[in-house]
Amino acid sequence: MKTDKNTIIGFVLLGILFIAFFWYNNKMAKGVMEQDQARKDSIAKVEAAKITPEMKEKAIQDSIRRDSTDNVIKAGNFTGVTNGTEKIDTVENEFLKIAFTNKGGRIQTVTLKKYSSYDSSLVVLGTKDDKLGYNINTGNNTSALTSDLFFNLTGIQKNTDGSQTVIYTLSNSAGKSIEHHFTISPNSYMIDWNVKLNGANTLLNNSSLNILWHTTTTQHEKNAEYERGQMSNICFLENKEFDYIMTKTEHTFEKQNNWMSVVQQFFNTTLIADNNFNSGKVVWEKNTSDSSKVLAKVDANFQIKLQEASSVAVPLKMYFGPNDYQILKKQAPEMDRIVNFGRDMYSFVRPINQYIIMPVFNFFAKFIGNYGWVILLLTLFIRLITAPLTYSSYLSSAKMKLLKPELDTLKKKLGENDKQAFAMEQMKLFKEAGVNPLGGCIPALLQIPIFFALYSFFNSNISLRGESFLWAKDLASYDDIISWGSNIWLIGNHLSLFTITAVVTGFFSSIYDMSSAPTQDNPALKYMPYIFPFVLFFVFNRMPAALTWYYTVSNIITLALQLIIQKYIIDHDKILAKIEAKRKAPKKTSKWQERYTQMLENQKKLQEMKNKTKNK
Repeated sequence: MKTDKNTIIGFVLLGILFIAFFWYNNKMAKGVMEQDQARKDSIAKVEAAKITPEMKEKAIQDSIRRDSTDNVIKAGNFTGVTNGTEKIDTVENEFLKIAFTNKGGRIQTVTLKKYSSYDSSLVVLGTKDDKLGYNINTGNNTSALTSDLFFNLTGIQKNTDGSQTVIYTLSNSAGKSIEHHFTISPNSYMIDWNVKLNGANTLLNNSSLNILWHTTTTQHEKNAEYERGQMSNICFLENKEFDYIMTKTEHTFEKQNNWMSVVQQFFNTTLIADNNFNSGKVVWEKNTSDSSKVLAKVDANFQIKLQEASSVAVPLKMYFGPNDYQILKKQAPEMDRIVNFGRDMYSFVRPINQYIIMPVFNFFAKFIGNYGWVILLLTLFIRLITAPLTYSSYLSSAKMKLLKPELDTLKKKLGENDKQAFAMEQMKLFKEAGVNPLGGCIPALLQIPIFFALYSFFNSNISLRGESFLWAKDLASYDDIISWGSNIWLIGNHLSLFTITAVVTGFFSSIYDMSSAPTQDNPALKYMPYIFPFVLFFVFNRMPAALTWYYTVSNIITLALQLIIQKYIIDHDKILAKIEAKRKAPKKTSKWQERYTQMLENQKKLQEMKNKTKNK
């Protein structure tokens, strides 16, 4: 026992040393980066001091003259469209407040009227620096991006169906024209964008519309690092199959794709082509600065092959809104897969979320206003449907608890060194008593798909966003009771109370579980059930409060079931009588037991031969 304690103390000390080492290295690395940046800033200040006011003024005037000359060249036959004053016009429906700009005749930003950001301001998608346009030929050997040209606002008209249409036009001296029609329907996050080209055979090269889209995503959740690193991605539908990139920085569309979405944790901006994009490429760069509100910058280009005609129309759409499963499934094919209910190696949990977790959650939410209690009922439901297997596990544990005194006696009889003989005798005892030693593993195995399903569900369920429960202000984020300025390795910059309750209740559940388990020789296996709940602390501390609240409730239910089943439901005398009857009954050995027994016997013979060789 002393050796076991020393081993565990050694592991703990090594863990502390590792944490201290990584924390110190991280601190030193940041210090070196800060010193390097300070040196660069100092050099930049010295260089800037050498520039006189006269030099600055001359540079500004030269730049203005160059820009003016370049603009005149770019304008070609579209005279006067490269210089102008940007004007913003706003159109609203029940969900959106859309800011249109005449520069590019496009959408500049969209405010979501029903959602607030982490700082209590309304969620705004897009920035003033975003661009969305396409190349056109403005004259002989001259071209320009429509996002750099000033359109004329023809009008904002109300339609009989309650929708509104915003029309921007651009015309040249040769009679060629471009029209952008934006239609905003009531109670919708989708905006129709129809591009009409009169003189497309002259305006475009090879009847190809080359769209360029630059956009920036900004922080809307409490934890920018988590929103940026874990929840931001690019989703798309290529060749009628959903795909996404998260760790990669670019993707080339070699086949037709229907839409591409720039996704944050709970919101997305999506560009859709009704007739598909023929090819394209997206490059995105996540921001590495923790202090910045910018999450990522995206640059995408798409090509649409059009029919060779003088006048063509290109039907496009843009979605600005929440990652709501029920809403997205109505927008475009496979757009509901933007909501991450399980992907890649965890895609097996998506059906669990779609057909079990989400319907049950929504059912309870119809009758109960507070989502904390909804999660409690969801937990009870999950434990109810897994109850038969759980009972079987507890029954197996009860049998093993009754056999524990015999196992301890057997271990003392055989001694500490002959582990193979003990394993054989233990297997024989289990067989005689009709005990499955793996029966107690069933709840642990059940927890694996349930954990990944609920991890995906609670991270992606926008209905939890901003919902408070007990001390948690937002069930979709961590419930910090204490926070500090800088990040501590593995922990972060806060302590989550529901994480603590989940860890503590898990620890007590493990203690009760291990009290009925056979004695372990391996210190790692012996103490792991006690250590594991505390390891989960580092995993759970950044998780949504909804998930850690679920695990708190689940652990409490586990403890209650253990006590009730063991104390009041399972008849230990009856089980003991069955074990004795089983021992007296004729034995039937399964093929697995035969193979396992044979393997142990072979190992024992091999060990005896080695011992004889040593003695000689």
